[in-house]
Amino acid sequence: MADDTPTRSSGSDKRKQSLYFPETMLQEIKDEAARLDRSLSWVVQRAWKLARAEIRKIPSVNDIDTDDENGG
Repeated sequence: MADDTPTRSSGSDKRKQSLYFPETMLQEIKDEAARLDRSLSWVVQRAWKLARAEIRKIPSVNDIDTDDENGG
């Protein structure tokens, strides 16, 4: 069975993806995009690149110690 999914993890993959933001956050992103004369996509991609190291520090759901929840 062939898999037609692109295997590139970065680069110029232009697939569309829907992202949902709270209205106030979206407006802030739009305002910054206008200020920088950049696209919304550029601002979000740049924000990810700047924040990803911090985001990786957040424990995953699987990393949380379940013994604390079970009293022991």
